[in-house]
Amino acid sequence: MQLGVIGLGRMGQIVAGRSLEAGHDVVAFDLDEEAVATAADAGAEPAESVVDLVERLEDEEGRKRIWLMVPAGPAVDAALDDLEAHLDEDDVVVDGGNSFFQDSVRRAESCPAAYLDCGTSGGPASAEAGFSLMVGGPEWAYEDLTPVFDAVATGPDGHARMGPEGSGHYVKMVHNGVEYALMQAYGEGFELLHEGRYDLDLESVAGVWNNGAVIRSWLLELCEEAFREEGTDLGDVADRVEGGSTGTWTVQEGLEQEVPVPLIYTALSERFGSRADDGRFSRRLANRLRYGFGRHEVPRRE
Repeated sequence: MQLGVIGLGRMGQIVAGRSLEAGHDVVAFDLDEEAVATAADAGAEPAESVVDLVERLEDEEGRKRIWLMVPAGPAVDAALDDLEAHLDEDDVVVDGGNSFFQDSVRRAESCPAAYLDCGTSGGPASAEAGFSLMVGGPEWAYEDLTPVFDAVATGPDGHARMGPEGSGHYVKMVHNGVEYALMQAYGEGFELLHEGRYDLDLESVAGVWNNGAVIRSWLLELCEEAFREEGTDLGDVADRVEGGSTGTWTVQEGLEQEVPVPLIYTALSERFGSRADDGRFSRRLANRLRYGFGRHEVPRRE
């Protein structure tokens, strides 16, 4: 299958690379020429512009398939504006970023092609294993892209169609809210251990918990990694947790649907509170965990 990939940051490179490894043909474009060169080195056909990419795409049925991996917000709309005149109802566009689900519904209504909103979880650390993909949009378009989803995800079990337009990003939004709460719970537990009655090796604690304990998880493995690499006291990792958009959307949706989400709300509040830098250990661990799963930059104390 031929696939166009627009946006070749860390995640876009993985989409392109895993598709190539599975035997698909990839045409790649990014505003950053070095990113295009990196994709070309991996086997992708480089494009000089969005229009050039579209002109290189067309299978024997005349169908174009394009995966957008650009930052949520105006960048998605700008890419769609560039694509609009070159798409028709037989084409498929995938938005693999963290777009707000209502924006995805709006884009699906105006896009000439079938629009798939694809929540993507796993981050750069999942490059080898593959992502978890939550897809919304027309069933025929999802089935058409299934070979690519198989390649980019962990396999056939790593992706599913959630429902109509917007549902993929909706599920990913709530996923991220759950992620906030889990990170907060681990942070609070390890803070109590760190400040408590015993002089504990927190790497050892995390390691034992991850072998058979009820609370074992990949996030707990990342806690173990953080303590191993930074030390039990987390060294100079700062008390500042970035992010917040998807958690905010989740809390807002909980209010609109009258569904209580106190744990997610508290975790979001802790993120905002971390901007005041009062030295909370739990926030410092959450800061380092974001590097573990997403390779986000780790703000550090001076």
